[in-house]
Amino acid sequence: MRKGLQNAVNNLNNNYKIIAVDDEEGIIDSLSIFLKRSGYEFTGVTNPVEAIERIRNEHFDLMILDFIMTPIHGDQVVEEIRKFNKELYILLLTGHKDLAPPLETIKRLDIQGYCEKSDKFDQLLLLIESGIKSISQMNEIKKVNDELKSTYELLQNAYLESIQTLRYTVDAKDNYTRGHSDRVSEYSVLIGNALNLPEKDINTLKIGGLFHDIGKIGVPDSILLKEDRLTDDEYSEIKNHPSIGAHILSTASIFNDIIPIVKHHHEKYDGSGYPGRLRGNEIPYLARITTIADSFDAMTSRRTYRDSLPIEEVITEFEKCKGTQFDPELTDVFLDIIRNNYDKILEIKEKYKA
Repeated sequence: MRKGLQNAVNNLNNNYKIIAVDDEEGIIDSLSIFLKRSGYEFTGVTNPVEAIERIRNEHFDLMILDFIMTPIHGDQVVEEIRKFNKELYILLLTGHKDLAPPLETIKRLDIQGYCEKSDKFDQLLLLIESGIKSISQMNEIKKVNDELKSTYELLQNAYLESIQTLRYTVDAKDNYTRGHSDRVSEYSVLIGNALNLPEKDINTLKIGGLFHDIGKIGVPDSILLKEDRLTDDEYSEIKNHPSIGAHILSTASIFNDIIPIVKHHHEKYDGSGYPGRLRGNEIPYLARITTIADSFDAMTSRRTYRDSLPIEEVITEFEKCKGTQFDPELTDVFLDIIRNNYDKILEIKEKYKA
């Protein structure tokens, strides 16, 4: 039975083409054995210039790329590839974290992840599995977008249907996300209305809240459903979900307005958040609102490792983190809602019980 299951996984993986680029022949040989055993269609290239041309002329779903190479480094390879291919999912390998390119370069070139080289490929396999899940979902969105863009009415229907399809996919993966995303959406709208934002922004907050955790589809189930404390590597995987979500949605223009929310809802006002370490007004305004709604629901929801926090403790936490984790002006607006319109929050909690 186990062998049959493995064959089924391998057959599924055979639908995806992976190219690895490393000027060390031994690394390419090891990756070839490892990835072919996992069922992927694999191509290995030792010349980075040749790799650029292969990608220009052939379809690959995912690239594993060494950073330090001759005659050109990995960031230069990506620079050239991004001129003609914006969709290729790229994982960067480094000999050591200190040798990784600057975060600004990784963001600018839209590199989805990187890890250190190792004799063991466990972490790399996790990143590949996450990437393949993201690519699969991205392909589904592209398919829907391509098929239904003939008329404005059909496109709007596709928009609504895509929202439900994607949400149900994540809900089936993580029960917590179901009620959580609904509540974050409603809390965000509550804040937006208190700010008298235009209807367009209110709708973006609503949909952005529903979608903000969509990138969790790219997080391995073994990590997402783990009840014990996460390892550093596993926590790093969880932290990838905003970028994964933004990458999934980037293939359909109908999602453009909500991508900043999806990508930046874990940024912190003092610049210590992720994935971009943006600070203050660098963080998109609607994402700052969603961050508050997301954090409030996390604090007031029961999890496997703790009970929900009392509202007095929640207020204290927001006051303490005002100006560090949260936008201070938006925090004051939300605290005013808690203190003077808490019945509206209770209605939302009752409507979407965890």
